[in-house]
Amino acid sequence: MKFTAEQIAGILEGEVVGNPNEEVYKLSKIEEGSKGSLTFLANPKYQQYIYSTQASITIVNNTFEPEEEISTTLIKVEDAYKSFSKLLEYYNQVKLMKSGIEDHTMISENVKYGEDLYLGSFSYIGKNVVIGKNVKIYPNTFVGDNVIIGDNVILFSGVRIYSETEIGNNCIIHSGCIVGSDGFGFVPNEEGVYSKVPQIGNVILEEDVEIGAGTTIDRATLGSTVIKKGVKLDNQIQIAHNVVIGENTVIASQTGIAGSTKIGKNCIIGGQVGIVGHITIGDGVRIQAQSGVGKSIPDGEAVQGTPALGYSDFNKSYVHFKNLPKIVSEIDELKQQYKEHN
Repeated sequence: MKFTAEQIAGILEGEVVGNPNEEVYKLSKIEEGSKGSLTFLANPKYQQYIYSTQASITIVNNTFEPEEEISTTLIKVEDAYKSFSKLLEYYNQVKLMKSGIEDHTMISENVKYGEDLYLGSFSYIGKNVVIGKNVKIYPNTFVGDNVIIGDNVILFSGVRIYSETEIGNNCIIHSGCIVGSDGFGFVPNEEGVYSKVPQIGNVILEEDVEIGAGTTIDRATLGSTVIKKGVKLDNQIQIAHNVVIGENTVIASQTGIAGSTKIGKNCIIGGQVGIVGHITIGDGVRIQAQSGVGKSIPDGEAVQGTPALGYSDFNKSYVHFKNLPKIVSEIDELKQQYKEHN
């Protein structure tokens, strides 16, 4: 897909300095620019590269004036960084602008779907599914029975949505995600043999949720596992049965949250955090990477470590921990001195 400098300037409300018919079909860093690429200059420390870049078009601030000869066509805008970000968003929308039902798909009985549906090849839609408007379901995706999908939802290739799941408007679910799999529920008998506890609840994703690739969200044993509005989950996260995650909380990769834990809104949880079940994490809590959380945390706290301590307490303790061999040596020396004088 090609765009001219004139077309791009129109999107960004910018001014072309150079050839308005110059065409680009790819993006690049300014120092790695090549013929046919579009780049931008926002940080002054990269200004040297604008004189050597081979990029066909460069977005710059209105205030930029070249001090040497340049070969790239300029598009002058108010804020080069924001304009480039806007262009990336536009490009992504164009790239994802697919519609229609491709060959080799399976749509079961009593399925309802809105206008502008895209359904990729080898996808399966179960019975009684309801799909909103402008939904994109990429190839090799499974949607189970009685699922409800809102408007403007994107399910990338290889997503698995189990039965009864509810997905709100504007959600994005990346490849390899599994939503609605059974929770980890087993009970042992007197001989220690485990029997499965039926998992008959569901998963509810509210509006504007984004789930990274390879993440798994288990259905509730009873009731619902709930991911509330605006939550962003990274890749390879495990959310167990009956967990509730509050609005606008963000969680980084490889975090695991055990069953029935409630997490508040506006929390920030780092990578590789482990959280036990049946506790409550308050609103605005920050949990540093690789922390192990074994008890409830009140609103606004910042914790780190395993088991997680108050953030400032952890940092103070860590200073002593680093010096522990030296401290032990000094104690041994004091003991020896005490023995010699007594």
